[in-house]
Amino acid sequence: MEPNLPDVVLWSIPAFVLLTVIEMVSYRFHPDEDAAGYDTKDAATSVTMGLGSLGFDLLWKIPVLAIYMAVYELTPLRVPVVWWTVLLMLLAQDFFYYWSHRGHHVIRILWACHVVHHSSRKFNLTTALRQPWTSATVWPFYLPMIACGVHPAALAFCQSANLVYQFWVHTERVGKLPRPFEYVLNTPSHHRVHHASQGSYLDRNYGGILIIWDRMFGSFAAETERPVYGLTKNISTHNPLRVATHEYAAIARDIRAAESWSERAGRVFRGPGWQPAPKKGAPASGEAPGAVRGEAPAPAPVRGEAPASAPVPAQAAAPEPTR
Repeated sequence: MEPNLPDVVLWSIPAFVLLTVIEMVSYRFHPDEDAAGYDTKDAATSVTMGLGSLGFDLLWKIPVLAIYMAVYELTPLRVPVVWWTVLLMLLAQDFFYYWSHRGHHVIRILWACHVVHHSSRKFNLTTALRQPWTSATVWPFYLPMIACGVHPAALAFCQSANLVYQFWVHTERVGKLPRPFEYVLNTPSHHRVHHASQGSYLDRNYGGILIIWDRMFGSFAAETERPVYGLTKNISTHNPLRVATHEYAAIARDIRAAESWSERAGRVFRGPGWQPAPKKGAPASGEAPGAVRGEAPAPAPVRGEAPASAPVPAQAAAPEPTR
């Protein structure tokens, strides 16, 4: 029996609109010269990306739902939908969201989807609406929940609740919260770090509702300096189609220019800043020494096309990233 759960996103739309208007008005009457604030074209692009994602998500959900239902029918396990299991499902979904989010930063073909959300140089509530149109890469991360007997409709509810929670963390109008909240929850302070392009902030704070996963798995960074938002190599377009596809186009160009199948595979499945090892006799450039924030060095997870810098704390500074 399909669980009867509310559409959290639909019910939240009035709150999204009201909070965005309040934030816009706050900048009008109480401007902050250091804050990124609003730009009309940028905000319009973010809203357009969000509306477009609703339509494309409906298309992606057809095959994804078919796979989920097939797995659900095959597993003998069933998780009942009662208040305490919903809490456990929300916790499990947030855990798998962490790994999905992290994976979409460190694997280039996945980053091509997620880069859309990081492409704005502003950080406000409309930035939360800047969602990708190719979210079909997300579903495999949640298969363990379906295999454990979570109904696909219950998973969809948890995903919607996670998405709604993350709306309010996209703001510079809220400073740091009391320490207990900052220690457990994803907050505007933590998420500002996540959207920053400085080397010491790159690829940190992946948590959706909870920040404890980042603390547990070594990808946490506290906000210490004012973030600079966007990519290390920003795009200069407000065209929604180009915003949605620019990294896929870059991957295609790199594949065409690649000299071997191993290089082609690396351009797709390694980190966004991965470079093939130089040939003998060629100048040493090789793979960037960057690593996932807080983790031992790994294939350079960066936000663009050039090698990223090493995480902080680091033994030695890496070359300045240009992603």
